[in-house]
Amino acid sequence: KSGEMAKLTQLIDNEVFRAYATYATIVLLKMMLMSLITAYFRITRKAFANPEDTASFGKGESAKKYLRTDPDVERVRRGHLNDLENIVPFLGIGLLYALSGPELSTALLHFRIFTGARIAHTFAYLIPLPQPGRGLSWAVAYSVTVSMAYKVLKSALYL
Repeated sequence: KSGEMAKLTQLIDNEVFRAYATYATIVLLKMMLMSLITAYFRITRKAFANPEDTASFGKGESAKKYLRTDPDVERVRRGHLNDLENIVPFLGIGLLYALSGPELSTALLHFRIFTGARIAHTFAYLIPLPQPGRGLSWAVAYSVTVSMAYKVLKSALYL
């Protein structure tokens, strides 16, 4: 077991892995923030998906009017879903990429561009900004993940 701990310590001492951990944490926190923003919009727009969520606004028929969709709530939900579709692949591919031995400067470029593009995507979604802003920010982050996947496959090709 002490050998396993030494390996974990070596991983934590790896600058590329620490960079990955930093930017993975940032995008995960950003994604978690989307849950809070969704809750905020649900409460302020009084638009709930579940009957039990309407209890503080009334009982029976009077509460049913709060079981509805709202365009603002749905916009936030779509942004959150887009995060799930893009940040989860980044986490897996980014980890493999970090472990594939890239140069620190190249890895930081990948991680920073991805993180910045995802944050820009969130602002473009929530404000909303006119297209092609949201589409471009999505494409940039997606391209970064594809670039890292290519590097992983190129450096450890077992196909």
